[in-house]
Amino acid sequence: MESRPLRYFVAVAEELNFTRAAERLGISAPPLSRAIRRLETQMGVALFERTTHSVTLTPSGTVLLAEARIALDALHAAERRAQRAAEEEPKLVLAAKADGDAGLLEPVLARFASDPAALPVAVRLCAWHEQPRMLRRGEADAALVHEPFDRTGLDTETLTVEPRVAALSARHPLAARDRLALADLGLRPGDLHRYLDEVRGAARDLAQLLALVGLGDLAPVLPASVAARYPRPGVVYRPVADAPPAVLVLAWPQQSRSRATAALVRAAVAVADDRANS
Repeated sequence: MESRPLRYFVAVAEELNFTRAAERLGISAPPLSRAIRRLETQMGVALFERTTHSVTLTPSGTVLLAEARIALDALHAAERRAQRAAEEEPKLVLAAKADGDAGLLEPVLARFASDPAALPVAVRLCAWHEQPRMLRRGEADAALVHEPFDRTGLDTETLTVEPRVAALSARHPLAARDRLALADLGLRPGDLHRYLDEVRGAARDLAQLLALVGLGDLAPVLPASVAARYPRPGVVYRPVADAPPAVLVLAWPQQSRSRATAALVRAAVAVADDRANS
């Protein structure tokens, strides 16, 4: 199976609209439709249910979408890693969300630098939960990322497990309380990750998020380390007793054989252990 039909299929599967998918791919809709028909004939299964008003995935299409994304990411990763291997000055690329390292980034890099296998590090700052895809596409060698996330093709080491706090405007009615429960925020434990995704969609980074909190527009539930590291006028932090913990891990591709990546993992685990025991 060639990669082009897979790319065409993924575009249609994500858009669920042939016209939008064709625009995204830079082609017209009729050849795209013919390519999908050829792919279905080649595979001997229907990938889409088509009506005059809608396009939906069949069970076979749903399975292929998950597998096709992995395959295309692997092809991109192979190309990107080969290009990086040709660079005159090799480096290790570490992906991290700005302000999402629980204060570990600088001490980890300092310890890593002392390892004989260390390479210069390029830190790639990225959006919420963009790191796993960067790893799978060969755009990063390792990443600091909070759970939950898609672990497909990745290995991980847990670095921190923190309680959570609610960030509230000082004028918020709940700000007078010493401790909160998720129910006080209108949440149940099973709602938290969906709610966090909604919050992340409302702000580009932590600074913007806390600005919205100060205005009274949001009351997000955050890792407890944020309270100590980011005090802000007009914002108060209150423990949320029944919130699931915030878990930060270091992730890297399962197929990695890089001595530098292994050294970074050792450094991160050592720093996390030192902090836990201090």
